[in-house]
Amino acid sequence: MIVMGLDIGRRRIGVAASDPTGFLASGVQVIPRASLQKDVEAVRSLAESLGAEQIVVGYPLSLSGEAGPQAQETERFVDALRACVSVPVVLWDERLSTLEADRRMQEAGVSGRKRRQRVDVAAAILILQSYLDSM
Repeated sequence: MIVMGLDIGRRRIGVAASDPTGFLASGVQVIPRASLQKDVEAVRSLAESLGAEQIVVGYPLSLSGEAGPQAQETERFVDALRACVSVPVVLWDERLSTLEADRRMQEAGVSGRKRRQRVDVAAAILILQSYLDSM
């Protein structure tokens, strides 16, 4: 079963997908944010082309576990996405995933400019892999 993972940011959406066995997450692409409707349609179209049977969306809770403004924005995105896809959409705790992705790339020697270009996909990979590992 292919599972698609999303890291919803203010400017970009990082996308990852699992292998057909649902064991390993890998990066797919970054979707630049436009509008809610266009963003949801881009995700729907990509999920369809990948053959995704489930979508996991990073849920940016605060360190105390509360839903702040970014979590509420993610909830609005997920509600709109659920209305236009026929596969399950799951919220998954993603606290600090972008910071962790950035740290790992920095440790690997990726330059600042390249890190900024790749951090959204790297965060989506971390979110999806965490979800797959929990299964």
